[in-house]
Amino acid sequence: MLLRHAVGATLRRIRLDSGRTLREVAHDAAISMPYLSEIERGRKEPSSEVLAGLCRALGLTILDLLREVSREVAAQAPVVDLAERREARISVPRTTAGPSSVRHGDDVRSTSHDVQVAA
Repeated sequence: MLLRHAVGATLRRIRLDSGRTLREVAHDAAISMPYLSEIERGRKEPSSEVLAGLCRALGLTILDLLREVSREVAAQAPVVDLAERREARISVPRTTAGPSSVRHGDDVRSTSHDVQVAA
């Protein structure tokens, strides 16, 4: 997920939760209504100045907004077991019989294209 999508979705949720219209928030933030709509849909990436204006219009601080964005992204992100990934990366099937290997420095390269293992 791109950050602009997460920020836009969070701004829209906060705006709707507060019962405000696009027109009201855009006016209070001193930006156009179409621009606010594009920000909320994740099509535009607002500058820090525009974000500050939107936060003011919604009664938030930038920190409040970033916390909300972080919560929403974390809730949607799949949980990844990094230890499991590391094990999968490290464990390479080894065979006792198979193609011969040629040693070049610290690398062991198979003469076939089946397996390449770094020592």
